[in-house]
Amino acid sequence: MIQVLFVCLGNICRSPMAEGIFARMIEDAKWNQKVACDSAGTNSYHIGELPDERMRKTALKHAIQLTHRARSFKEKDWEAFDYILVMDNQNYREVVKKKTAGARASIYLMREFDLAEKGAEVPDPWYGDLDGFESCYTILHRSCNQFLQYLKSKHQWD
Repeated sequence: MIQVLFVCLGNICRSPMAEGIFARMIEDAKWNQKVACDSAGTNSYHIGELPDERMRKTALKHAIQLTHRARSFKEKDWEAFDYILVMDNQNYREVVKKKTAGARASIYLMREFDLAEKGAEVPDPWYGDLDGFESCYTILHRSCNQFLQYLKSKHQWD
């Protein structure tokens, strides 16, 4: 089974939304036996907390319920996952710092799979209003869709 990990700073906004979107896409494609996902943060500010209320409201507007509890990225994640998708350059650097000798994961910026702005960062909506959360959803949905197409092609799934 392919294991995918989404990573942001606190694991209460961007990465749990990416996890929720991607989990829905996996379910819709009936690929639950082929791929699984999780999310984590590069800091420990919010360990055990649900995603930000504004992100949960945004997700519910799109029929996605976010129930993930925040956790920190650990060195062992390099060995447990096949793909690590990070939301911005700062988090990319923090994850790479924890890379282990037994690492098997490939790491990407989330928006390397965004055809609209390939390689850009996913803006952190935490400091803004609800429009920023909706924009984040749109970016992540687009990126997750392209990432799923990438997996389908790379692993030759039908």
